[in-house]
Amino acid sequence: MEVKIGVQHAPREIVLESGQSAEEVERAVADALGGKAQLLSLVDDHGRKVLVPADRLAYVEIGEPTTRKVGFSAL
Repeated sequence: MEVKIGVQHAPREIVLESGQSAEEVERAVADALGGKAQLLSLVDDHGRKVLVPADRLAYVEIGEPTTRKVGFSAL
């Protein structure tokens, strides 16, 4: 699952590939924005944890994973 996170006062968005389902990511975002958690905490495909303060979230975009094209093309 590809997740893009916009952070207030940051020029770039955070982009990560996560093994979590869309529902799990949405639940984590809702908990952070609803005040149940002070941090949005997600884990990427490499096991790294991404923490973003809930009060700094600008947006979260949840999408399908991008497929990488492998191979050669004829010119």
